[in-house]
Amino acid sequence: MANQSKLTSAPANGEGESYPKQIKLPDGQDLTLRLMEAADRDQVLRFARSLPPDDLLFLRTDITEPAIVDQWITALQTGNTITVLAEAGGELAGYASLHLEQARWTRRVGEIRVQVTPVFRGRGLGRRLTTEIFHLGQASGLKKMAAMMTPDQTGARAAFEKLGFQVEALLQDWVVDRSGRPRDLLIMSYDLEPSQPKKGEDLL
Repeated sequence: MANQSKLTSAPANGEGESYPKQIKLPDGQDLTLRLMEAADRDQVLRFARSLPPDDLLFLRTDITEPAIVDQWITALQTGNTITVLAEAGGELAGYASLHLEQARWTRRVGEIRVQVTPVFRGRGLGRRLTTEIFHLGQASGLKKMAAMMTPDQTGARAAFEKLGFQVEALLQDWVVDRSGRPRDLLIMSYDLEPSQPKKGEDLL
C-alpha cells in the first residue's frame, strides 16, 4: 500500500468505484474513465497536439513534447502523479491529473490539472474529471490541494469553486505563455485538514 507521501488510485467518494468505469454525460454521451499508463504515451501526444493554439498557451508544461510526456509517465510510475483519462470512441476527450509537490516542505500539497478537448467543453466533462481527481486526492493523505489557472479560464474556476476551492492569490504577470506574453496567475486551494489554532491564537 502506498504511504501518505505518494498518491493512490483508491477512490474516496464512498461509492467503492474503481477504474476503468463507464460514465454518461448529461447530454447522453458515453465515455470511459481509466487511469493513465505508460502505454498511453502516443495517445496523449496526439491529444495534446490536436488542441487549438490558444489552449496550448495555458498548459503548465508543454505536453506536445515527447520528453515532457515521458517525465509525466515517470511520475505516474513513481506514484508522484495520478491521471484519469476520459475516452470516447477510442480517442481521448480529456484528462485530470493530481501532481504531488516534490519539495520536502510542500510534499503534502497536490496540484490538480484538467484539460478537455474543445468538442467536449460545456458538456459537463471538465467538471466530472475535476470531481474524480478531487476524490482521489482526498484518499491520498494530502493536506491541501491546489489548482492554478489564468483568470481567463472562468469555466475551470467555476468547477473548482463548486467543490469548495477558494482563491488563495492572484499574482500579476507571474507566468509567460508560449508566445512570450506575461499573464496573471490565479491560485485556488482546498484544505483537507484545516489547521488548528495554536494555543492562544483564538484569543487574538
